[in-house]
Amino acid sequence: MIQFRPLLETLLAGQFICPVSAPEHYKKLQDIAIREAIDDYLQPLNRRVASSDDESVYFLAYRDIDNNERDLLKQQLSVVMSSLLPLLEWLTYVQEVQGSDGALSAGDTLKLQELILKTEDNPSLRQRLQALATDKFFNSQADSVDAQARQIAKRLVEHGYLLQPHKERLYFQVTGKIDYLIELVRFIKDEENIPLSEEQVQEDLF
Repeated sequence: MIQFRPLLETLLAGQFICPVSAPEHYKKLQDIAIREAIDDYLQPLNRRVASSDDESVYFLAYRDIDNNERDLLKQQLSVVMSSLLPLLEWLTYVQEVQGSDGALSAGDTLKLQELILKTEDNPSLRQRLQALATDKFFNSQADSVDAQARQIAKRLVEHGYLLQPHKERLYFQVTGKIDYLIELVRFIKDEENIPLSEEQVQEDLF
């Protein structure tokens, strides 16, 4: 396993591996033999390599779920739900600014300066961005569109939803963690029978 040590350390640190966030690790995990070897190694830790339905992102999951793991999953859901609604609102905002019907997905490029310019010229978008920026998840106290947009992008990078390849340039890449977030909510709701608002899950996720 020593040859996979960096990959194992990344997974055990709770990171999400996709072609954007860690292309070399992602390529290794596409090899079934490597995934099986890692699963065998992680078995004493009750962990396994999991992925989104389309295998756009890999991460660690519990192998077996008992009461302790179920409690931890409930705690994760609480954290997820606190960020899910502002994140979905941000995705909707970006769609509106770009005039696109499709949601952002892993590998998409987001040019922040273009979003800023289009928002500044649209009172409705300015109001929407301000409401989004002041949400406690993004926690912006700024008044200008530029500062609000930068704070939102900063938070999304911190939480692993965006990657900024060059710190001095305001363009970002979307990571596969967005797919993970939605699938985690589906899993906990459907498989663990944790009560959620049906309207909230269906309308806000889809």
